[in-house]
Amino acid sequence: MKKICKRLILAVLLCTFMILIPISTYANSAEPPSLIILINNPPDNLSIVMISNENKPIAKVRRVAWEGYYVFYLSDMQVNGEYKFKVTSDDESFECTIDEPLGRYNEVFTLDMFTHELTPGEYPFRSILLVTIRLLFTLLIEGIVFWLFGFRRKRSWIVFLVINLITQGILNIWLNSESSLMQSYLIINLVFGEFFVFLSEMIVLPILIKEHKKKVIIIFAFVTNVISLIVGGYLISLLPV
Repeated sequence: MKKICKRLILAVLLCTFMILIPISTYANSAEPPSLIILINNPPDNLSIVMISNENKPIAKVRRVAWEGYYVFYLSDMQVNGEYKFKVTSDDESFECTIDEPLGRYNEVFTLDMFTHELTPGEYPFRSILLVTIRLLFTLLIEGIVFWLFGFRRKRSWIVFLVINLITQGILNIWLNSESSLMQSYLIINLVFGEFFVFLSEMIVLPILIKEHKKKVIIIFAFVTNVISLIVGGYLISLLPV
């Protein structure tokens, strides 16, 4: 058991070192104010031009998983707050309009490619979907670590699942509500949130789980939360935020 713990801790520390180094290179860069048009499964050749602007700027494109983000920055905005766009792909071309002032630092609209309508905000159930995906991945990874630490009793697993559903659920809901689609510092929010999850589990798990000594449970809490941080950072790079 001690050998397994030592190997897991060493692997976690090495992975953390390798993953966090490239992330730190973005620490001095923040996203400027922007208008973001969110599209589900956009065609590869789709482009959006702001034709209400005399310069007719083309949206900067970023794709993550099944989503496409078409971004116009502050220099593309106009005073009167009316925005007209031309959307073009190999299959079709159409125009759509935003006729209301933008009210936030990063304004998000969703474009429906079937109805050609721009609607404020994200598409329905997006937040629930993303929180569920991240939560399931985290529970799967932490469940494997929990089993490797030798927890077999039904009560231990019930406590593990309940505590993690609460702590990781709150963390992922908070991350989803605090971050914008182009948030540069999301990883910092993740580290900050995981710190409080770690403290909570360090206190609660040794009290409720009696299958092993408190020392083993504390080591598990440390290892599993470092792994959660690594998994969370990896998912941020792969999935929409």
